[in-house]
Amino acid sequence: MITEAWSKNKERILIVDDEEDILELVQYNVEREGYQTLCAVTGEQALQIVQTDKVDMVILDLMLPGINGLEVAKSIKRNPQKTNIPIIMLTAKGEETDIITGLELGADDYVTKPFSPKILLARIKAVIRKNRSQLVDTDAVLHHHGISIHPGRRIIKINGKSVDLTYTEFQILYYLAGRPGWVFTRTQIVDAVRGDNYSVTDRSVDVQMVGLRKKLGPYGKYLETVRGVGYRFRE
Repeated sequence: MITEAWSKNKERILIVDDEEDILELVQYNVEREGYQTLCAVTGEQALQIVQTDKVDMVILDLMLPGINGLEVAKSIKRNPQKTNIPIIMLTAKGEETDIITGLELGADDYVTKPFSPKILLARIKAVIRKNRSQLVDTDAVLHHHGISIHPGRRIIKINGKSVDLTYTEFQILYYLAGRPGWVFTRTQIVDAVRGDNYSVTDRSVDVQMVGLRKKLGPYGKYLETVRGVGYRFRE
């Protein structure tokens, strides 16, 4: 089933869930808030819609027939043209591992089932506000120390050679390089990359930095640790 409804707001939200009652509940409440909706009941249908339609957000169930929600999220975030589409995961309580995996893949938030429609709507509005505030000039390429960072194409090059980074690694590097010399705490980095109020530990940021420095090779030295505070990109 693929359905679509139109209303006054410009945001188009794709709702993906194979449980008809939940799908209808989410669609009803989202449309009441004035958003446009598209619906799909499988991961395959969701990916088809993302490829062929304008989608501004995905509300994504994890337990889907065929391609599951995590694979859908991974596919979206690996697509340079679609990677900035925010994703809110819908998940049953107790799936802590899946939640962490989803966030690492680039999901923006998660809501546990059973859920309150009011809480879901609040999360949707918060993610949309954050996404609007972080819109970047896709032509504003950053150049520092032989490293070039293209936010729109999500490409990192060192002296002209491409470097393959994960979604999180790219976000961290772009955030730090955007203000060379500024020191950011681990909490600030987590909030900038993932949004507010995530239960991500300082250790998670440290692990990402280790992987990022390794991929940057000798240029990893420009990501400096400020003891007792956090990290900065060398000015």
